[in-house]
Amino acid sequence: MRAILLICLSLLSLNLSYPQDHQKKTPNVKLEDLDGKKVQLKSYLGKGPVLISFWATWCKPCQEELAEYQKIYNDYKSKGFQMLGISIDDEKTVAKVKPYIKSKNYNFTVLLDSNSDAAREFYVQDVPNTFLVDKKGNIVSSHHGYKRGDELELKKNIEELLK
Repeated sequence: MRAILLICLSLLSLNLSYPQDHQKKTPNVKLEDLDGKKVQLKSYLGKGPVLISFWATWCKPCQEELAEYQKIYNDYKSKGFQMLGISIDDEKTVAKVKPYIKSKNYNFTVLLDSNSDAAREFYVQDVPNTFLVDKKGNIVSSHHGYKRGDELELKKNIEELLK
């Protein structure tokens, strides 16, 4: 038991001391936007922090989260903050994405990942799943699931990146 504890503590200390310049880079995937235009994820990098939120129309926590993220996007978009909502709706439900976004008046960029190519690149297992990326393309934080209040920590992280 003691050996297991020592191993866990050693692994934890390695994780805490991992250099910042070796953070995981954002995969460069190519996806379609709601108008059918192909875009590369990397085209959104370099201007400021980017929030990447994987979601689906059938996911109730995703719907709650996107409403909060829209507020955050409105607060920070003039400072260079960008948001990408990546829908993982498959061929059975992808037709619901555009009407859903329009009905909520969301004005952040929405991309379609019907084949889950981007989700696989980001190792997304479930939704909602959020990544915050700095302007250099490093994933600086990630979070899966949603409960009211999660957005407060995200706002702090965004504000830090905007300094």
